[in-house]
Amino acid sequence: MGLLTLLPSLSSGQTATVTGIVLDSLNQPIPQVNIRSASGGTTTDDNGFYLLQIKADVENTLVFSHISYQDIIIDGLLLNTNETFEFNLVMKEGPIQVSGVEVTATGIKKFQGITTLAPELVRKIPGANPGVETILKLLPGVSASNELSTQYNVRGGNFDENLVYVNGIEVYRPFLIRSAQQEGFSFVNSNMIQKLEFSAGGFQARYGDKLSSVLDITYKKPVSWGLQAEASLLGGSLTWESRSENKALSALVGLRYRDNGLFVNRQQTQSNYNPSFFDIQSYLSYSLSPTWQLSFLGTFSRNNYRNEPQNRQTNFGTLTDPRALVIFYEGQENNQFNTSFGALQAKVTPDENTEMSFTASLYHTLEEEFSDVIASYELASINTDLGSEDLGEVISSRGAGAQLTRARNQLDALIFRISHRGITRKDNSEIRWGLNYAREDFRDVLRESEFIDSLGFSIRPNEPPVPNDQPETPFEGELLPFDAVRAQNTSATDRLTGFLQWSDRREWKNSEVYYNLGFRTHYWNLTTPGAPPSNEFLFSPRGQFSIKPDWASDVLFNLAVGLYQQPPFYREFRQLDGQLNPEVRAQRAWHFVFSNQYSFSLWDRPFTLNSEAYYKNLSRVNAYTVEDVRIRYRADNDATAYAYGFDFRLNGTFVPGTESWLSVGYLKTEENIQSRGFISRPTDQRLKFGLLFQDYVPSIPNLRLYLNLVYNTGVPGGSPNNEDPYNFQSRLRDYRRADLGISYIFVDADNRADPDQWLHAFKELYCGFELFNMFNNQNSITNTWVRDVETQSQFAVPNFLTPRVLNIKVGMRF
Repeated sequence: MGLLTLLPSLSSGQTATVTGIVLDSLNQPIPQVNIRSASGGTTTDDNGFYLLQIKADVENTLVFSHISYQDIIIDGLLLNTNETFEFNLVMKEGPIQVSGVEVTATGIKKFQGITTLAPELVRKIPGANPGVETILKLLPGVSASNELSTQYNVRGGNFDENLVYVNGIEVYRPFLIRSAQQEGFSFVNSNMIQKLEFSAGGFQARYGDKLSSVLDITYKKPVSWGLQAEASLLGGSLTWESRSENKALSALVGLRYRDNGLFVNRQQTQSNYNPSFFDIQSYLSYSLSPTWQLSFLGTFSRNNYRNEPQNRQTNFGTLTDPRALVIFYEGQENNQFNTSFGALQAKVTPDENTEMSFTASLYHTLEEEFSDVIASYELASINTDLGSEDLGEVISSRGAGAQLTRARNQLDALIFRISHRGITRKDNSEIRWGLNYAREDFRDVLRESEFIDSLGFSIRPNEPPVPNDQPETPFEGELLPFDAVRAQNTSATDRLTGFLQWSDRREWKNSEVYYNLGFRTHYWNLTTPGAPPSNEFLFSPRGQFSIKPDWASDVLFNLAVGLYQQPPFYREFRQLDGQLNPEVRAQRAWHFVFSNQYSFSLWDRPFTLNSEAYYKNLSRVNAYTVEDVRIRYRADNDATAYAYGFDFRLNGTFVPGTESWLSVGYLKTEENIQSRGFISRPTDQRLKFGLLFQDYVPSIPNLRLYLNLVYNTGVPGGSPNNEDPYNFQSRLRDYRRADLGISYIFVDADNRADPDQWLHAFKELYCGFELFNMFNNQNSITNTWVRDVETQSQFAVPNFLTPRVLNIKVGMRF
């Protein structure tokens, strides 16, 4: 199986799907409209609905015809394999021709700086935590160095700076999670996705008030009955979809279960690990009439995380001074995260050019973090004699100590939102608007402490200093934790936001010009017991300008400029000691993004090269530290920062019938805290390389290969116990990871079994294996800081991530 096999084979059998609704000028569905292409045809049903399979990776022409209406022709429709393209149209009197609707290997060609990804890729590409985030981490500008986490950084931003929407509704993740192995699932169920769009910066005003990125997910509306099941050594999923006979009611339900024990039990820390991650999601849609539609999106998830660590040995240091950290544990962690979410949405289409929606949503999370863990550690030298049977074993101790960590944290959060959105079109112009009100109530109890003992002496916190002239005078001071957080917070935030944007498309000197101008407003008011209300009004203008010159080459240039302001969410008010600072204000970032998209043909197949240069100027920055996936803010807006870089992505059908891409990125981001000078931010990733590749054996086309490779240069390793970051600027080792998946496809859309075979009952059936971290690289995400009594120094001991792991999986669809 060659990774660069470019032999033409069975690509002619690869298909894509076009679906939608055909209406008349009164917005009524038109039945019995004939839709035909070179590969086949279909007709609309009584509700104007149609579904047509066409050839993928080649240009198609669709013709819509009806005896009472004029024909509509779509030229140059180019879709990826297994891609679904929704095209709704209105048939009027008079000849109409819609031409040049082009969908390349990147999806629908857009001018808004949005990347469209095929949902099928999300479901196929292997990953330790499979789903949308696995694909995003392969895009330029997006970085993540923890395979068990669904969190990602975009162009120097942190996890909290990313917007995530599902069906136009903003969604959230649990707040108390501190390690990736506690996360479980992404909110997004990849088996339910119809459309996936992503922007790494410079996005339009219609998206929300965050500093870095936006991920816009649309769940699909089923067109028929179906059942999909997947199972592996990591868990399983079940997705059911159905549609009523009159096509008015559709239902989509997904269940998922996951157990990370396969990964955690292979890490250096040996433990009794008992996780249980479960969620259920449903998306229901009902058409009251051709102009009115109701939908409901509901989710419930439960993460039970129980961990009883036992022991750990980590070898580190240099060839001349090798060392080992040996730890024996007592105690356990017992954490639980229960979240529920519900959203009711009504959409109305008063005419063919206008669409409005009204949404009410409620998000509730109950989170508990209870732990008592005693770690007795030894800092030791190791045997380096290559001829010894005890190579790598501990031979002498250089220091000993103990650490007691205790947590009793509880959080109860309730977020209520109501919103209205609208869009109206006339000719090539488009106006969008929106208004949103949100109420955020938080009840938070923090009780954390850390005691450090070194050779029988308890290490006191650095401040306040206490006189100590032992052994002459016995020390009788109070026994204090080295680090402690004690707080009980209650807060309520009211937010009123709105946006207005105008888009237009024109011809200028035979070139196609597109521009978008808009602004967002945001007013928020925070109330906390014992403090006066805190509020702020924000105004954020944004604009995009694109031009597609009248050149022989298919080239598009885009410029995006905008002010992005992120009002503080609950955790951004919370200081390192757990107390709330109501004086925190919104962080600001000016985005300047220049991009180029060049589409071309190679080997008679479509390819696209996307290039972007960006610069972000940040002010009123809320500096933070990162501990695995837990962010702790300084909550003082006392820093400035910048980020700039370059991103490149080449994607296309390297192998006929498949989509692959190569991405390269460079990033530099620094911050200046309290005017002390610029230092690297915790997300200063620098170089990024990502590869997503699909292949198959030409002689056995049902044997498929899926490969993703990631290389990131190391980020700053942080400072111990939130000490001065200016004194700790060492970096973690580079992150290198390769995940491989090989599957055999028994049945799929292009290879159905004969009616007399038992496989005929399946629409799809496959089985295979996944090899995670196939080269067994030792990656790390954080450091454990250990004190050496002998030298009074602190050593950064890397916390290694998961090693090579084999997973078996099977999937089927009926």
